Amino acid sequence: MPPVGGQAVLEGVMMQNGDRIAVAVRRQDDQKIVVRDLPIKQVLPRLSKIPVIRGVFRFVSMLVLGIRALNLSASLAFPDDEQLGKGGTAITMIVAVAIAVGVFVVLPLFVVNSFESLRAGNSVVFNLIEGVFRLALFLAYVFAISRMKEIKRVFQYHGAEHKTVHAYEAGLDLTVDNARTYTTLHPRCGTAFLMIVLVIAILVFSLAGNPTLWLKLLSRILLLPVVAGVSYEVLQYTGRHADRRLVRAFSAPGLWLQRLTTAEPTDDMLEVAIASLKHVTETVTERDKAVADTAAGADDLASDRNPACAT
Repeated sequence: MPPVGGQAVLEGVMMQNGDRIAVAVRRQDDQKIVVRDLPIKQVLPRLSKIPVIRGVFRFVSMLVLGIRALNLSASLAFPDDEQLGKGGTAITMIVAVAIAVGVFVVLPLFVVNSFESLRAGNSVVFNLIEGVFRLALFLAYVFAISRMKEIKRVFQYHGAEHKTVHAYEAGLDLTVDNARTYTTLHPRCGTAFLMIVLVIAILVFSLAGNPTLWLKLLSRILLLPVVAGVSYEVLQYTGRHADRRLVRAFSAPGLWLQRLTTAEPTDDMLEVAIASLKHVTETVTERDKAVADTAAGADDLASDRNPACAT
């Protein structure tokens, strides 16, 4: 059974099964579930299969895909609201990356470098303190946004995504009753990836030693692809060997962090996640039958699927 995954979006869930991606949302005007395909185009597919390098490609593609999925979910869930065009989407992504690098890479470096004893001291100690400060900053950020009402709904859909994936990986029928019994935590979650990135960054950045501030800053930026690539391989390994004791111990902080980024979903949210996962895992014949059932009024999820979008 191939691995599946996804992410929470506005009032819904995006699911991916290989090159098949779908976004399912609950439309806010009539409360129906709407499912749409989200086509992707692979860039340099050969390079994207090389260990470490593939992690960089995966990180960039998931960032782009995530923004596209959010835009699609907004247009489906709130069709009357004004949506971002391609130019607006590109600007949003660039600004988001710039802010993330500024807050979680540049700021910790400048703060720690402001202490002369650390600036002139051991490079390992410098990078360790910088990494701890970066981690504390990230945890504070996640905790702060988790208190926001709108973000909490997204985190509930995040929990629905994980529960549904767990049920699928267990080989169970994708039903609300089956999905409800599972945990909202999952070892392959992007949240776990971010925690791994923060840890790997300490090790990788230490390779640059303790030069002047601007050389430190340049090294951080140049080494970010290495951090992303190595972190991706670690995440893949922990996902494949989650039953090993040492791996479980290493993965534990990422799972703890998910207690902030996931929340217990409602049954309505599980229905949306199930609709998205079914769309990317069932065969074309099964999807055609589901569309016919919907037209006959027999679809218990009231899913509004478009046959022209089926892959």
